[in-house]
Amino acid sequence: MIFNKSESMTSPVSLQAYNTFHIDASAGRLEMIVETSRLKDIIAGGQPFHIIGGGSNILLTDDIPGLVLVNRLRGYEMVDKTPDHITVRVASGERWHDFVLWSLSMGYGGLENLSLIPGTVGAAPIQNIGAYGVEVKDIIVAVHALDMETGEEVTLRAEECRFGYRDSIFKREAKGQYFIIAVDFRLTLRNHRIVDDYWAIKEWLAAHHISAPDIRDISKAVIQIRSSKLPDPEVLGNAGSFFKNVEVDKEKMKALGLRFPEIKAFEMPNGNFKIPTGWLIDQCGWKGRRIGEAGCHKDQALVLVNHGKASGREILRLAKAIQADVEERFGLMIEPEVNIWP
Repeated sequence: MIFNKSESMTSPVSLQAYNTFHIDASAGRLEMIVETSRLKDIIAGGQPFHIIGGGSNILLTDDIPGLVLVNRLRGYEMVDKTPDHITVRVASGERWHDFVLWSLSMGYGGLENLSLIPGTVGAAPIQNIGAYGVEVKDIIVAVHALDMETGEEVTLRAEECRFGYRDSIFKREAKGQYFIIAVDFRLTLRNHRIVDDYWAIKEWLAAHHISAPDIRDISKAVIQIRSSKLPDPEVLGNAGSFFKNVEVDKEKMKALGLRFPEIKAFEMPNGNFKIPTGWLIDQCGWKGRRIGEAGCHKDQALVLVNHGKASGREILRLAKAIQADVEERFGLMIEPEVNIWP
């Protein structure tokens, strides 16, 4: 169905097409947001609402009886330029991967390792998305948002966003406080920083006989690696990695290493260690298992999937069973990366 800016759907509306798990929950009313003035009117009216971007990082466990807004804000704008860098303001409703491809077509560097991540630009700072040695916090200059109480526009500098591993102020103390309308990114025009430290990228480059990769080579590598590991949500409902990787301190890592000599871990710049949660789940025997229509993907244990008609509650029950097994075996509590609604 095609929406114009003044159109909305009421009573009730299926949200199956608006979440990548393809959960058939419903909303009492659905409206597309294509301009900030309309959002300000809704905020001023005092009606509560939920917001969906790309729908790639939510799990709907029940119907949403009230208003659901779908972010369709669009646009790119250059806001600053130096000989080495350009700062681009991108509307929050733009698809993230489209933005990455656009930046590469312009010759701008910095986003190539973040290729093929699902979702919208507005979700990027909330999650502090990251992949293959790069986190979006290192590229963000500022986040522009509407205060959900006052309807006033505010700007948060990167340091005010309190970015952490798959974390930000928007997921913690400011959760629900802001609607992100645009994000400023500082990209390189020359002397691009090539991040190819991950073994999977190194293997891809070696297989393609590329010894001095450029930003497009890195993007191609990441796209092919991700495509080979992760299921297409259009074919098999999923929200990408369901759980965050686990971060532990040096003492905890030492104790785990004594109990599990085969455990995989990567030392981080802060001295802590990152343990791949997919490996933990796989060791507990969950990879490829399913309970009814909900399952753990056969190739990537971090990805929970909807095999057809699973409800959000069924997928959540599966997630909790996996959490319990990992905690029992390793003494580690794995946290969901997706947002659980409502």
